[in-house]
Amino acid sequence: MADIIRSAKSGNEWTGNELEAYNIELTFQDAPTFFGETPLPPPTVSQEVLTALTADDAVDDTVYNLLTQLDLAMMPSEPELSAVEDFAVALFHSLGYLHRPRAVRTRKELRFIICGEEKDAKPAVCIIDRNTNDVILLVHKVELGGDINPHAQLIAEAIAAFQNNNARRVSMGLEELDSKVVPGIIMVGTSPSFFKIPVTQDLVRCVRQGQYPPSPTIVTGHVPALPRPNRRFIEGMKPLDNRRAILQCYEAFKKFIF
Repeated sequence: MADIIRSAKSGNEWTGNELEAYNIELTFQDAPTFFGETPLPPPTVSQEVLTALTADDAVDDTVYNLLTQLDLAMMPSEPELSAVEDFAVALFHSLGYLHRPRAVRTRKELRFIICGEEKDAKPAVCIIDRNTNDVILLVHKVELGGDINPHAQLIAEAIAAFQNNNARRVSMGLEELDSKVVPGIIMVGTSPSFFKIPVTQDLVRCVRQGQYPPSPTIVTGHVPALPRPNRRFIEGMKPLDNRRAILQCYEAFKKFIF
């Protein structure tokens, strides 16, 4: 709404108020609508990832490492949630998200201008394209029972990434992008939800100046359908049926990362 008070806030301070203030709407879609295909593709991971319940059941060392990171990310005693970041990195390697010229970063600081002031946003994990230094995927992690505004904070990180990407493009003599759909993932332990966040020059300008955009920004999201949806955060990717369903979503999400 145009009359909402806007102030300069870092990404981790964004709430639903900022989404209203900048005319940003969030809508959730089923898998065929969100991913644009049905059925979802089989995950391109080692077959052992789909059949080994625990790390000790794995023969391959790479699978052992991935499932060990999964177990650690499911432990509630991890005080800094660094295990979730470690698991995300291992998972991206296993799924083929990381290939030349891509690289992965954890806790990367993204600076952006909001209401005329410089603030920061810090995604837990991001993938960058080394050819352009563009951030092409964001991961926002959430402690179980903790953060109540993860969607707003992920969107702030996407806006910050877009600003950073264009600033780097200018410094490299490349043309700025007019718009970009920034793919993002929110992880609660090992349970993900997936988002496509359209960011435009008009939206960025309004955020910079603390103004209400005349046109809405529609962010779409998808929460994987699991056999026991009320236990998704407790079970995560530990059960094999959950694991297969979630990995299919990760596989289908690949095409949005560029």
